[in-house]
Amino acid sequence: MPWRQRPRELSRRILENRRLRELSRRTLENFRLRLSLSEALPQLSLLGILCGLLAGVVMIVFRLTVESAQGAFLPGGDPENYEALSATWRVLIPLCGGLTVGVVFQFAPKAARNVGVVHVMERLAYYQGRLPLPNAVMQFVGAALSIVAGHSVGREGPAIHLGAACGSLPGQYLRLPHNSLRVLAACGVAAAIAASFNTPLAGVIFAMEVVMMEYTVVGFAPVILAAVSATALTRWVYGAAPAFSVPPLTLGSLWELPYVLAMGLLIGALAAAFIALLKVFARRSEFLPPWIRMALAGLFVGLCALPVPEVMGIGYDTVNQALLGELALSVLLLVVAVKLLATTAGLGMGLPGGLIGPVLVIGAAAGGALGVVGQWIAPSYASSVGFYALIGMGAMMAGALHAPLAALTAMLELSGNPNIIWPDMLAVIAAYGTSRQLFGQQSVFLTLMRAQGLEYRNDPVSQSLRRVGVGAAMDRSAATLPRRAPRTRVAEVLAERPRWVLLRDAGMPTLLLPIEQLERRARDNAGEGELDLVDAPESGVRLAPIELQASLKEALETMQEAGVEALYVAQHTVPGIERVYGVLTRTDIERYYRQG
Repeated sequence: MPWRQRPRELSRRILENRRLRELSRRTLENFRLRLSLSEALPQLSLLGILCGLLAGVVMIVFRLTVESAQGAFLPGGDPENYEALSATWRVLIPLCGGLTVGVVFQFAPKAARNVGVVHVMERLAYYQGRLPLPNAVMQFVGAALSIVAGHSVGREGPAIHLGAACGSLPGQYLRLPHNSLRVLAACGVAAAIAASFNTPLAGVIFAMEVVMMEYTVVGFAPVILAAVSATALTRWVYGAAPAFSVPPLTLGSLWELPYVLAMGLLIGALAAAFIALLKVFARRSEFLPPWIRMALAGLFVGLCALPVPEVMGIGYDTVNQALLGELALSVLLLVVAVKLLATTAGLGMGLPGGLIGPVLVIGAAAGGALGVVGQWIAPSYASSVGFYALIGMGAMMAGALHAPLAALTAMLELSGNPNIIWPDMLAVIAAYGTSRQLFGQQSVFLTLMRAQGLEYRNDPVSQSLRRVGVGAAMDRSAATLPRRAPRTRVAEVLAERPRWVLLRDAGMPTLLLPIEQLERRARDNAGEGELDLVDAPESGVRLAPIELQASLKEALETMQEAGVEALYVAQHTVPGIERVYGVLTRTDIERYYRQG
């Protein structure tokens, strides 16, 4: 290329790059504004698929990390074979693991120590679904160490936290509206559970019933797509086999239904005891520094593992043995009692693991024990021990989590046995009612939230306002004028006929005038060369700013805190430069809520 043409070609390329950047900025801006609507189904569905793929990759990496580390030192390379360890190692490994996790958390920033399902629910309730990256990193590292060390924890809590972060963090990077961040967090939760346990439907139900605590068609679609995409990825790596090897199980006789009901009542009481013990351990150890708490938790688990090594690890091998009827009554009862203590002590003292896995182990052992008793009482009518073990898993999950629908779908997908559903429905409702109504316990996650002095505010008004961004309800017909405006500029604004006029003072909008007020001011002061709009007889409405990403719930809270009736919606495009998108009044919020 001749040297004279190079500057022209360079200028052309610079101009094209600027146009592309401007086009990208406008496309992303329109995408954000569309997401602020409560009916942004296509956009949320696309994001749900991407979120599901990301969560699936993270959970595969997490699972490979844990299982490869377990296989490296456990006898036979079996990730569940803690029972084959000697008594000395059954104490030392949990103790050293708890101490290691405690030291990691001790030296981490205090704000980064909050992990798990309760942390996700807190961020959804108080921070519009914005999950910090350091907490997700601490969850990954802490949970991997805890599971590898044989603590009585599961991988569901870490999966939920990591999945929610996979939805929230990219959304925060793209500065998406907060109402969409909540949906993306739910997408991540469903995808992570689906990827961890090969249970896509249970992941969707759990995300909506336990974490979000609300059901909407617009919310369901992206969550389902996230679970489907994560399951496809995980089945490509691990295959489609269910989590447990369950023989064909079915209810032997209708005469067993009263016994199934009684079983649900007993396991509901066991679930209530689980919640109460967890709360006791959490309150009694909260004053201790992390390294002492977690070292004590590891020691406690190790001592529990001396007589009952089955309490170590997630325990799915024990569940399989209970489902196959291979465990004696004495072993089943010991597993119930000791696993209950080891789990509540470990999690109550702060070990960063999940509780759903241990809950399933306790439920399987309790159900299996009741199955053995049932065969003693009525050998000609009672179903197999495995049938009752599977019933017990669903009942314990429903009683502890207060999520009966999630429990039923999880039992269906974990076992691949549809015959279990209708008798399990009776046990699940009995266990849920016993735990909640008879013993007055709330769900284990809400209990832990309240132990930290937090409440999950989820009334219908809050739900409705959280689902909509301010960009959907704001009035974009607004112009901006300085406090002292030239008459020519005022005339230009009047010719544009906006609904509102924002008055700037010291570079920031401080007052809001309806266009009619500006017209009267201009008409009453026809001879002046410059208008002082703040000195108008009608002083205008005081304003406060709010970010474009905010939801209507945040807008209403901002109005109440600032004592104003209107907000201007803005976003900082570059540091120090603020772009105003529109005006939002209390009337706009009320109108949008009534229409929704």
